[in-house]
Amino acid sequence: MRILCVDYGDKRIGLAVSDPFGWTAGGVRTLEHGGSITKAAEMVRDIAKALDASEIVIGVPRNMNGTYGPRAQITENFIESLKAVSNAKIVRWDERLTTAAAKKTMHELGTKTAKKKNMVDQIAAVHILQGYLDNIRNRKPDEENTQE
Repeated sequence: MRILCVDYGDKRIGLAVSDPFGWTAGGVRTLEHGGSITKAAEMVRDIAKALDASEIVIGVPRNMNGTYGPRAQITENFIESLKAVSNAKIVRWDERLTTAAAKKTMHELGTKTAKKKNMVDQIAAVHILQGYLDNIRNRKPDEENTQE
């Protein structure tokens, strides 16, 4: 079983996927959806099917104090569109500071500025998914797999 992770943005979606054992996350690609939530949901559904992912983790942006802002509502709209077209289990996951972590990773790797725009969302998805996978491995049996 694989788990797909989505870092949803207004124009781009970063994708990451787990290895078959659910231990590590790796980048898949960055999708351009042109601002259409419906198109974005269909693209993610198709990739989830192609990767045989039965679960999709969606990074939900939270403010540093834990509250939700306007960006979280946009992501929630995407989640509802994805639920309408996919039977995969959807898990919301806190994505605070993942873009900053992705930018730091790219800087440390010496990534060229021209490539950063297309990679930041994908690397952020890797950070989100790895956090989720680590949580699954370390949680107690009676804990829920969500941060909501």
